[in-house]
Amino acid sequence: MRKVPGRDQQAGRRALRQALVGVCADAGASIGMLYLPDPDSTRRVLHLTLASGLSREFAAPWSRVGLDDPIPVADAVRDGRLVWLGGQEDTARRYPRLGLVLPYDFALAATPLTEEAADQAPEPTGAGLVLLWPGSHGPDLDERERKALEAARGILTRILLSAAAGGLPLRPTPRPVILRPLPPPTPGPAEAAATMAFVRRLPGGNCALDLNGTITFITPEAADLLGAPVSGLLGALPWEALPWMDIPAIENHYRAAAMSRLPRSFTAERPTGQRLCFDLYPDNTGISVRITTVSDRPSSSVPLPQPDPDQSAPSRATALYPLMLLAATLTEAAHAQDVVEKAADQIVPAMGAHAMALLAEQDGRVRIVGHRGYSAEHVAELDGTPVSADTAITHILHTATPLFFGDVGELLAAHPDAAIEGGMAAWAFLPLIASNRPIGSLVLAYGHPRVFAPGERAVLTSIAGLIAQALDRARLYDATHQLARSLQTGLLPHTLPRVPRLDVAARYLPAAYGLDIGGDFYDLIRIDDTTVAAAIGDVQGHNVNAAALMGQVRTAVHAGAGAPPEEVLARTNRLLTDLEPGLFTSCLYAHIDLAGHTVRLASAGHPPPLLRHPGGATEMLSPPAGLLLGIEPGASYAAVEIPFSPGTLLALYTDGLVEAPGRDIEDSIGAVAALIGNAPEHQPLGDLADQLIEHAHREGPRTDDLALLLLRTEGPVSPVGE
Repeated sequence: MRKVPGRDQQAGRRALRQALVGVCADAGASIGMLYLPDPDSTRRVLHLTLASGLSREFAAPWSRVGLDDPIPVADAVRDGRLVWLGGQEDTARRYPRLGLVLPYDFALAATPLTEEAADQAPEPTGAGLVLLWPGSHGPDLDERERKALEAARGILTRILLSAAAGGLPLRPTPRPVILRPLPPPTPGPAEAAATMAFVRRLPGGNCALDLNGTITFITPEAADLLGAPVSGLLGALPWEALPWMDIPAIENHYRAAAMSRLPRSFTAERPTGQRLCFDLYPDNTGISVRITTVSDRPSSSVPLPQPDPDQSAPSRATALYPLMLLAATLTEAAHAQDVVEKAADQIVPAMGAHAMALLAEQDGRVRIVGHRGYSAEHVAELDGTPVSADTAITHILHTATPLFFGDVGELLAAHPDAAIEGGMAAWAFLPLIASNRPIGSLVLAYGHPRVFAPGERAVLTSIAGLIAQALDRARLYDATHQLARSLQTGLLPHTLPRVPRLDVAARYLPAAYGLDIGGDFYDLIRIDDTTVAAAIGDVQGHNVNAAALMGQVRTAVHAGAGAPPEEVLARTNRLLTDLEPGLFTSCLYAHIDLAGHTVRLASAGHPPPLLRHPGGATEMLSPPAGLLLGIEPGASYAAVEIPFSPGTLLALYTDGLVEAPGRDIEDSIGAVAALIGNAPEHQPLGDLADQLIEHAHREGPRTDDLALLLLRTEGPVSPVGE
């Protein structure tokens, strides 16, 4: 057992390094990573502090991990449990983001560093340990590996707790410290000379890369094959020193070998047309590379495949870039149909598929969420399939296990009654899993038979995981949106009262972004045959809370209707401040006397109304501006009375009508006033309202709700009974 250090911080750091390198050796792991918590306990972040067996480039994307991120070490530390991933497909299914960025074959264990004692609860350090094994590892930890992992966890935990108890806790380093694995025995001079002679006798050329991909050794024969001098290659990355090797697929072969520690072969063509074969043999210290020409291969070797471009699966590196774009674009998908469109735009061309469909379970039946490349007849045949039916799609919903069929025969052997779209010859049926539950399935169809290699299966499974998460968010958004729209529709007036000799038109448009729900409202309240009240307002925000508060404001205005406008606003303000909603409301209230031809106005911080006189002259009114409702319970409001003779038009609106990015608000109000003033004298108010809405659209993208209420008198009104 290694000695636990005392309080000296440098000794503690050395002990951590020794323990990490030691556990990798004891457990047979190829990579080890130690994460320490952020010094600021309010930040839920883990920092990669020590790493062994991988390059700095590989470590960089994982150097900072949020405790709420879908990453194994975050789950291990947050939940206090061991996370084990038995291989590539397991990683892709449970951690789609990790599987997509690192679509390579390896096994992984992540464990929290906690001090466990029989008589007390575990004492956490907030740190985590991650070990990776080569792709040749089995699906489970064996007893030796488990014991080595437990021993290392105990050693590392005691080092951290001892340092913290001594007042010198070990903090994360600004950048991960990359440790070298235990070196192999150093050969003597005779052995080294014999090794070099052996290397040079091999056909072709040979070189060595470190775990960063840098060329550390190369024979003259290898340099000749690559077409560059030895001096220009030593210390360089192949894809940087040789422009013809600067393609994603070649770098991906190196990455796959470095991460999986499995041999790998590929071919590449020089600008001269000569084809070279590269055989990669990795271990924990680097990668040995043997380079030969295609003609140097023994005649008994299996010929290199020349796949049909339409049938070949794209390499993982080639597919990685558009798929990373898919991951980014899916974060912008607000509705379920957005997910379908964005996924189809990226997946179908990137993966060589000819058709795609997204399906979900609803009321015991399979429903098509969206599709691309399938005929309407085939989609209609699939839509509504009972979940109890024996099909590949329903199998996915029941088992959450992906299915791959390389040709028609394989599909029909498993599901004899399968509906097959004409021209399709291979299929991938992938479960959509979100929050550990299946929510649907992704179906990809191909026009030619194919073999789904393990790497491609892992990439496809990762894609399905990303789509599932996006679709789950989008469906929640759609449900919330429908709820909000229903709420607002119920709160706004369905019809406006008919008032003799008063022409009225109203419009409401939700914001162009967000939930399409807000707190803008309008109302017309008939008090008697010659008196009417009009109100318009804007509750701060664009959410269900804003819509709910809007309903309360409307109710308060209705309750006070008939009183002087200044009193109506004061009463409504007191109600809102008592409710303490945390939202503020602008409101304009108008008391219209049709017999006396007057309008009395009061404003609580609302945009000024517009008044068009008979003949076309239009002015912006300036009622005294009071405080927004809901700020100060004792706020008072003042009113102003103006003539409202027959033929006069009063326009009430919210700021969504006049606010445009980069434009002065007074200029925008002036433009609306000009449109109203230039309108024909007796134009129907509905037509004028539509023209004002179209004008708002032309001015630029709307980011706020829009409410509009137009009122125009049509002649003298006599009180009832005269």
